[in-house]
Amino acid sequence: MDISLPLYAEDIRRILPHRYPFLLVDRVTELEPGKRAAGYKMVSANEPHFTGHFPEYNLMPGVLIAEAMAQLGGIAVLLVPELAGKQPMLAGLDEMRFRGQVRPGDKLEMETEIDRLRGSIGRGRGVARVDGQVVCEGTIIFALG
Repeated sequence: MDISLPLYAEDIRRILPHRYPFLLVDRVTELEPGKRAAGYKMVSANEPHFTGHFPEYNLMPGVLIAEAMAQLGGIAVLLVPELAGKQPMLAGLDEMRFRGQVRPGDKLEMETEIDRLRGSIGRGRGVARVDGQVVCEGTIIFALG
């Protein structure tokens, strides 16, 4: 695949198997295949989880923030030629900390750095920010099927 940054939604859909409403990366702005990726998600009040997750005070669920960072790491991993087309699956979260709120209208800026990739198992470190403030950080463990 020819890579030219930024990657937009249609580019991301060619790499990841996820689709709306579970595709949680809108744009990739930095990329080193197999090593790291940075990008963001624009959080909208129209997303389905907001109808039931504190409807009077909408908050993006923490597990979806962690999933968004995992998807960003998945993009970096799946752009390694021998791993293209694999099925990335979340296998674990370690030391995941939620340090702030993500609300409709926020730009969730993320970066995920892959620090281990052996066979079908890998690990990365993700950080998510809103307005420069860390809202989530932790280790993401994934398997490739």
